[in-house]
Amino acid sequence: MASGEAARLRVRVQPGAAADAVVGWRQDVLAVRVTAPPVDGAANRAVQALLARALGVRPSAVTVLRGAASRDKWLAVEGLSGAEVRRRLGRETPTWTSGCPGGRGVRRRPGSPKPSSPAP
Repeated sequence: MASGEAARLRVRVQPGAAADAVVGWRQDVLAVRVTAPPVDGAANRAVQALLARALGVRPSAVTVLRGAASRDKWLAVEGLSGAEVRRRLGRETPTWTSGCPGGRGVRRRPGSPKPSSPAP
């Protein structure tokens, strides 16, 4: 990748979680959890550090482009292409499916059967 270019990545953050984790992909959005609270940019710094470790880049290569005060963010990863980001994060992480009450996703491994619906 040419110098000065950066992959853009949409991220959905759950601050105040029990552990820092890259949860997986929900369509084109990466879900992550961080223990840091959403106070004074602490969660943003935790997301940057978590993704830098997961991608094998320096923390300063990951920057928040948009959504600093929101759970939904756009991040830039300097020095990697979008394809390389996806390869390094892997699509083998749990996927998300819809169908849970309240419209929330349900994590399941690729190839696992869909949950059965309760009888009416």
